[in-house]
Amino acid sequence: MISDPKILGLALLGGITPALLWLWFWLKEDNQKPEPKKLIATIFIIGMISVIFVIPIQKFIQSHVLSSQWQIISWASAEELIKYLSVLILLYKSNRIDEPIDWPIFLITAGLGFAALENSMFLIKPLSLNETTVGLLTGQLRFLGSTLLHAVSSGIIGVALGLSFFMGKFIKKIYLLVGLLLAITLHSIFNFFIMNNSGNNILGILGFLWVVTIIIILVFEKLRRMSVKN
Repeated sequence: MISDPKILGLALLGGITPALLWLWFWLKEDNQKPEPKKLIATIFIIGMISVIFVIPIQKFIQSHVLSSQWQIISWASAEELIKYLSVLILLYKSNRIDEPIDWPIFLITAGLGFAALENSMFLIKPLSLNETTVGLLTGQLRFLGSTLLHAVSSGIIGVALGLSFFMGKFIKKIYLLVGLLLAITLHSIFNFFIMNNSGNNILGILGFLWVVTIIIILVFEKLRRMSVKN
């Protein structure tokens, strides 16, 4: 347990700042009808809190799932499901989601909140050991990799829900299932290469993430047009 408030403060600053930069980037995609800042802040904080619920689930998986491959898949599944459920529970039976682009905006916000606290936790150890350079490098890599991963994987689920916004309940469930499977697959592939290749393929992984990011940005344009027509 870290008791030094300075270390905790630096870790939170290093973890939250990159997530907020990415959040600013994605919120620009919703410039026609921006969501209330208070709501965005609430969802971001809910995303951070969801990390607390994921940790015991991942510890349980680590203790009961013997295969390392299935551990990676199960960890990714837990994170993607918890992030999605955190938004769903917060906005359940509310009128906040009134256009297709709202789903990816809210889910990306929750994903970045999740990444913010997760990044902070990763920074605590190097900072507590006075390894400032290691901490900075860790923060930069997570800014480029893990933070973007959480935004993109949550964005995939949001895009799936956005595309099915005007469809029937059954089709919406199919889109949601496909979105979850794609997000879990992307998350699992990222974790697999990071954990099993010691970061040797980091440029290739980041390149792949950026390709997916560009695809999501293009789909955002479609969702924006769908929202305007509505």
